[in-house]
Amino acid sequence: MTESNSKTLKEYGRGIIGGLLFSLPLIYTMEVWWTGFIAPPEYLLSCIVGSYLLLLGYNRYAGMKEGSSFAEICWDSVEEIGLAFIVSFLFLLLINRIDFGMSLNEIAGKVIVESMIVAIGISVGTAQLGGNNGEEEKNGKEEKSPAVSKKREDKKNSSSFPKRTILAVCGSVLVASAVAPTEEILMIAASSNNIHLLLMVFISLLITGVTLYYSDFKKTSKTKPATRVMLQQITVDYSITLLVCFLLLWFFGRVRDYNYSLIVAQIVVLGIPGALGASAGRLLIGK
Repeated sequence: MTESNSKTLKEYGRGIIGGLLFSLPLIYTMEVWWTGFIAPPEYLLSCIVGSYLLLLGYNRYAGMKEGSSFAEICWDSVEEIGLAFIVSFLFLLLINRIDFGMSLNEIAGKVIVESMIVAIGISVGTAQLGGNNGEEEKNGKEEKSPAVSKKREDKKNSSSFPKRTILAVCGSVLVASAVAPTEEILMIAASSNNIHLLLMVFISLLITGVTLYYSDFKKTSKTKPATRVMLQQITVDYSITLLVCFLLLWFFGRVRDYNYSLIVAQIVVLGIPGALGASAGRLLIGK
């Protein structure tokens, strides 16, 4: 894979994480599903046009690099909307809000309404959530002494696990609590079969891994650890996420009168925004 393709894939990954981070509460909202179901074609068309104009404005003044041509801005905006369509379709399929037994109009309506917010999140994620190379270069120039560098590295490693844990809990609570009290979590859990739930677990782990190691996300290290260490850290983060989700559901009274399988299903469903918070959220709120 060439360096250009690798950079593009990382930007896509960062954009998808940003799109989900900013739009997930709406993806989990019943009223948005119904809006997509009942919206007339002209309303959906106005959503697409309005979102495209917003993307043009954002990419012109904040998203694209200086010197980008208008044609490049237009094409990038089209790419972001296209990616948003794909992400929204797959996510709605994952949480069982659309299926292939529905009419094309219903599927298209739900995907289009959800995609408009996802597209803006993708644009912001691609442009604003990348690593700060300038800051890293500055820090590298300041750390000329090997002794100082080693001392800082030892200090960082000694406090790494408690720091990761506390920030993962804070990030998970921050994102998951936006949807934890809602009826939608119960609705999605009740309508999900074992395959849906296994896919949700896989997606949650994938989100964590991509955010922390494969998307050049803001405040991540440029040096990837060994595969074994990465798997351990992803597992720990997801375990923290599941515990946080259980406690949130317990706090909001969602685990008291339901059977074991439905409780587990709710935890897995809530685990997607929880994992997003434990990885991307903690990076954004961490120092």
